[in-house]
Amino acid sequence: MNDIVVHKFGGSCLRDGNDIDQIAEIINNTEGRPIIVVSALWGMTDRLIRASREPRYASRLVQDLTYQHLRFAPGLDSGEFGELFNRVISGISKELLKLSSGEESLRSENLILAAGERLSALAVAHRLRECGIEGAHPVGAEDIGLRLKGIGRAKEIDIQSSSLNLDRQELGGVPILTGWFGEGDDGNIALLTRGGSDHSAAAFASLMNASKLILWKDVDGIKQLNPRWGIDTPAIPYLGYGQAAELSIHGTPVIHPATVFPLIEEGIPIEIKNFNERDSTSSTVIGPDIATDEVIAIGCQPGVAIITNDKPLSSDLLVEIERLGITPWLMKSTPEGFKIILPKHDLHHLENIIPGKIEFKTAIISILGIPDIGIEHELVSTNEYGTRIIVETDQLHETIRELYHSLFSRQDCK
Repeated sequence: MNDIVVHKFGGSCLRDGNDIDQIAEIINNTEGRPIIVVSALWGMTDRLIRASREPRYASRLVQDLTYQHLRFAPGLDSGEFGELFNRVISGISKELLKLSSGEESLRSENLILAAGERLSALAVAHRLRECGIEGAHPVGAEDIGLRLKGIGRAKEIDIQSSSLNLDRQELGGVPILTGWFGEGDDGNIALLTRGGSDHSAAAFASLMNASKLILWKDVDGIKQLNPRWGIDTPAIPYLGYGQAAELSIHGTPVIHPATVFPLIEEGIPIEIKNFNERDSTSSTVIGPDIATDEVIAIGCQPGVAIITNDKPLSSDLLVEIERLGITPWLMKSTPEGFKIILPKHDLHHLENIIPGKIEFKTAIISILGIPDIGIEHELVSTNEYGTRIIVETDQLHETIRELYHSLFSRQDCK
C-alpha cells in the first residue's frame, strides 16, 4: 500500500457551495495523497431520471441544471473548465432531443444520467481550486479505462480489465473522479445500480493500492439497526467485509452491496464518517472478517417473494437470473424441485419466465452474529455471518423492536 487515501463524497455532502469549504478542509487536514470520487449534486440524479422519461421538459431541465451548478460553483462556465461544462450541458440537450423524437436508446439515457456526475466533478474541481487546492482537476471514469461488467447496466466493476486499461497518469494532482459509471463490455457507457459511486470509490482504492477508503456520509456510520425502525442504536465500531455486505442487502443502505469486494484481497479498510460532524467519535471501520459469538446488528428488508416448483431450475434460467443482475437471498435446486427467495421488487423480472407457485411474506431479517436464543420464525439460511429468517406479520415495526431488545438485552446481561 502507499499513502493514497480515496475520499468519496455523495450527494448528501454536495448540497450547496459551502460544502466545498468543508471538503477542502477535510482534504487539507487528512494525511495522504487524496483521490476524490463524487456523486451528482444533491437531488440531481432524480431530476435527470425524470427528464429521461419525460423529455418534453428538456429545455427547462437544462436551464435548471445550468443555474444550479453555477450557483454551486460561480464562474464555472467561464473558468478553466468552462468549455467542458458547456459541452456536457449541450450533450444533455442533444440526448434529450433524441429521446423526445421517439428514438429510444439506453445509451442516450445513460449519457443523460451520467451527466450529473460529470457536472459535479467539474463544479467540485472548480471550487476546490478557488479554495487553494490547485491540483484539483475533473476526470471521467470511463475516459481513463474504468471497465464495468455488463452492457448498458452493470452490477459491478471489472477490476482485472480496469487494472490493465487504467490510465494512471490522469490521476496525478488531486483528481476529482466521476462515480457510478464506466465503460461497458460493448465500449459504450454503462451505469452501476443506484448508490454505485461507493463501489466506484472502492474500485479506485483497489486499483491505486490506497491505504484506505473514506466514505463521507450524513450518518455516523452503520448502526446496529436501521433508524427507520424507530430505535436510536449506536454505530458499530468495526464490521468485517462480509458482514457489511450482508447488512447492505438487508435494508441497511449505508453502502452499496458491491462496495467491499474490490478491497478484500488487499485488506484495504473502509472508514464511514459523518460529513456534518467530522469531530464525532462515532464511525464504522470495515475490514477483514473477524469471528464473533455475539450479535452485532440486525438488518431487515420488507417485501419478500418466494417461488417454488416441483421441477429443478434449468441452466438457462440460472443464466437469465445472472444476466438480470438479481441476487436472490436463497436459490436452491434439487431433482425434486427448486425454491427461490428474492426481494419482491425484483419479481417482475422473473414472474413471466420462471414457472412456479409465488408466495409473499412481510420481510426477511438478517441477524448478524450468533444469536443464543431460539428464533420463532421461518429459517431461511445460516452462514458465517449470521442467520436469515422470514417474518409474516402486520406489525413489522413492533416485531423488529421486540427482536432487537430481546437479542441485545440478553447479550448485555452476559
